[in-house]
Amino acid sequence: MKFCSDCAHPVALAIPEGDNRPRYVCAQCDAIHYQNPKLVIGSLPVWESDGELQVLLCKRAIEPRYGYWTLPAGFMENSETTAEAAIRETEEEAGANIELGPLFTLLNVAHVHQVHLFYLARLRDLDFAAGIESLDVRLFSERDIPWDDLAFPTIRKTLELFFADRVKIREGGSYGFHSMDIVRPMRAASDPG
Repeated sequence: MKFCSDCAHPVALAIPEGDNRPRYVCAQCDAIHYQNPKLVIGSLPVWESDGELQVLLCKRAIEPRYGYWTLPAGFMENSETTAEAAIRETEEEAGANIELGPLFTLLNVAHVHQVHLFYLARLRDLDFAAGIESLDVRLFSERDIPWDDLAFPTIRKTLELFFADRVKIREGGSYGFHSMDIVRPMRAASDPG
């Protein structure tokens, strides 16, 4: 951030009185500009037919990770709830009509200043199609999921947890709520990247 969004004067990093972190502060109007993590909200839409469970995935038509598979998700908008964001993103990216279930995963991705939340969801019908941000939308059984072509670690982790919980359900258990941190892998000292 270079300029104050209130008065357009330059800002500087400083620790405001009573705070303990550097913030962008405007010396002209004294506005403090807090920067907080973004919420990425999505769903894990499933379809079950003849005992076979399938998950709906979208192939990304945008960067980052163009051409990779993901669950329908995106940034939460102001003035909407997390549930509304999950339904909206599923409609926008997959054209899918869902019945939203409980929150399933909360994944902290601190190194990119994000928190990802995924809700369980049931497809109401098979009337879905790729939205403007998707190249393709398909149903996948667990054995057919393109594990090597998943867009983000949060997608992989959410799917792994979902299928692990499915095993528990067959044994009389239920879906759990999962919260964890996704940590960026450390680079080796010899890695120039």
